[in-house]
Amino acid sequence: MFNLKNKVAVVTGGRQGMGRTHALILAKAGAKVVVSDISKEDCQKVVDEIEKQGQEAIAVKCDVLKKDNIDKMIKETLKRFNRIDILVNNAGIVQFAPFLELTEKDWDKMIDINLKGYFLCAQRAAKEMIKQKSGAIVNIASIAMGQVGIGFNGLVHYCATKGGITAMTEAMALDLAPYNIRVNAIAPGMIDTPMVNSIKQDPKAMEGTLARIPLRRAGRPEEVSSAVLFLSSDESSYITGATLTVDGGWLAG
Repeated sequence: MFNLKNKVAVVTGGRQGMGRTHALILAKAGAKVVVSDISKEDCQKVVDEIEKQGQEAIAVKCDVLKKDNIDKMIKETLKRFNRIDILVNNAGIVQFAPFLELTEKDWDKMIDINLKGYFLCAQRAAKEMIKQKSGAIVNIASIAMGQVGIGFNGLVHYCATKGGITAMTEAMALDLAPYNIRVNAIAPGMIDTPMVNSIKQDPKAMEGTLARIPLRRAGRPEEVSSAVLFLSSDESSYITGATLTVDGGWLAG
């Protein structure tokens, strides 16, 4: 099960946190991995870890704010590995700002990275996947997605992007199903990554957050990566347009 031998996976935002563990677990399952992020040097450190596992990987600098960077990432992937089977849209940011103080600049930056970047990467990768009539796209969303998820104070722009990702995932799945390309999303809860450092540094905030999680702990990046592996593999071949929640029971509570 979960054999990705001869598959090629691209992971955006792969230099740290969940992106790093996504890259590592896909490589462990046999995939050749492209680790991309804004720092090629940091990506290379992840590549070194993958190569120590005996697998193949390359580091590619990519700022998903820039379409030409995305095009270059895909071209470098094809030049080295000749195909793309898996895309993990993971690059993203979080920035707290009270709604009434949220600037247009901050709004635009969040939308461009967290939502437009996903769209551009998925569209470009899908154009290559169509040629082989197969592929899997995994979009990292969040339980902070509204509707079936929840909202958070001070994160209007972030929540807007994550809700947009889940809606976009469903629509993309319909458009790409005729080409045997599956598109799914993962909605993590509180995961122990650099993104939640501000919460961890505030004992009161941390205590209040954990009180809302039935399992009473933050998740590990690897626990989200296991879901990425599942949705990237043939074991999820009849799943598309879905959002898988990995949140320690937060939404159920």
